[in-house]
Amino acid sequence: MELNIKRLTEEEFKKFAKLIYDESGIYMKDSKITLLSNRLRKRLAALSLNEFSDYYKYLESLTGEAKKKEYEELLDVVSTNETYFFRNERHFEALKDYCIPELVKIKKDKTLRIWSAACSTGEEPYTIAICIMESMKYLQGWNIEIIATDIAPSVLEFAREGYYSGRRIEKVPPEYLKKYFTLVDKEKGLYRINDNLKKMVNFYYLNFFKNPFPKNLDIIFCRNVMIYFDKAHQRELVANFYQSIYEHGYLFIGHSETLHSISDDFLYKKILDAPIYVPKPRS
Repeated sequence: MELNIKRLTEEEFKKFAKLIYDESGIYMKDSKITLLSNRLRKRLAALSLNEFSDYYKYLESLTGEAKKKEYEELLDVVSTNETYFFRNERHFEALKDYCIPELVKIKKDKTLRIWSAACSTGEEPYTIAICIMESMKYLQGWNIEIIATDIAPSVLEFAREGYYSGRRIEKVPPEYLKKYFTLVDKEKGLYRINDNLKKMVNFYYLNFFKNPFPKNLDIIFCRNVMIYFDKAHQRELVANFYQSIYEHGYLFIGHSETLHSISDDFLYKKILDAPIYVPKPRS
């Protein structure tokens, strides 16, 4: 039976927007009322609820593990997860041709830890893994770890499965598609990430403002994420990045993003036309 879910009112929108902000730091402008309404309908339908107010009351009533699980479901449906392999390819050229060789020169412990901090459906960390594989002439004998986290459980599950098609893979160079993917359905153009690449990436859930960050990181990718936060949360996020990154590390952010007026802890460094930041020396 199809549910007749009424329209999200402005008052209800404000209550949900505050709850989402408090839980995740995601700031929703008033203009996002239709977007939020459409996304919340998925949870109402799943719970057989007709009213947004009933869903809000349901969220307020939860405790313990049930609360944790439903709040994860809520943040899952409101998250934006648009991505594809080799998105902003200049970043990956800089990673492969500059950052990795430079770290190899400096690091004596032969460890490389890279964090894809908002990994979505996995295209970014798997692209990083391809760059690592293509850099093995520098990295023989190194201990390499790629950490991939997101706030949406459904995209993490998608990423762990590792099946991709269509627009998601159209920017993968043909030689990489042949080398690192297996065609599983020719008619659908569906490919699966090969196991040697898949085992390089560890996926897990992380909320930037609720959970501890990974430490001792050489490279952090956090692209097209800060745009969803207000200045206070942007500053908190970048301050935590600074505490987590190696002194000679690299922070990759989106081409439309900047740390200007957000943080003095990082210096801008233009590498191969890619916007990258490096941490200021610690006193």
